[in-house]
Amino acid sequence: MTARIEKVVTEGVVDVDGVEHKVANNTYILGDDDEVIVIDPARDADKIMEKVGERDVLAVVCTHGLADHVGAAIEVASRDEAVVALHPKDRRLWRETWTETWPDIDMEDEGLFGVADVRLEVIATPGITQGGVSLLCEELGVVFSGKTLQADGPGRLGGEYPALADQLTAIGERLFTLPHATRVLPAHGEETTIGDQERHFDDWISGSLTAQDTTPAAESPLPDGRSVSGIRLNLGDD
Repeated sequence: MTARIEKVVTEGVVDVDGVEHKVANNTYILGDDDEVIVIDPARDADKIMEKVGERDVLAVVCTHGLADHVGAAIEVASRDEAVVALHPKDRRLWRETWTETWPDIDMEDEGLFGVADVRLEVIATPGITQGGVSLLCEELGVVFSGKTLQADGPGRLGGEYPALADQLTAIGERLFTLPHATRVLPAHGEETTIGDQERHFDDWISGSLTAQDTTPAAESPLPDGRSVSGIRLNLGDD
């Protein structure tokens, strides 16, 4: 197997409801010495393309449409006329950054991308955004989780969970069915594994993520108005 993964980290400020947050973003380059796919091209196209070098960019794949993760998408794609892929439910978010263009490919659940000698499978993982996805590379034992799951647990947007019930359902039903050794490469921060994160899942669905000091965790409401019992889980025996 010749495919490998490289990471480019860029930093900047994002505005969430009028509040600025300084964040570092991970962009991943998956491929070999000849061709690559770029995942979540954040901000600095020159820095990303310096890492790509002379290799052909086949596609730019965005795990979601938030501005700090698609901010270099068009520039990265343009050199080699690569296609840009995004889930259609995040097209509105895309338009907030790129007002005169649309992605070339509307990704759907279980869609596939090929590069070098590996494949990327699209896994729908909504929560942070309606069109959020993760990308599984089974051959390398890796899932690119976007903002859905990070080393410190479920990802947040400006410190909040826009739709935590949906996000936890996606994590439980789609990601925690993967082998425990699967590496989790998130859009922010360091990598983790499915096994390391799954051991915290019972606490998350019991309300630990939203519990207040004066509110018992099991009774804590979720930001979308549903109680924790509204989370839909259908975990297998694996």
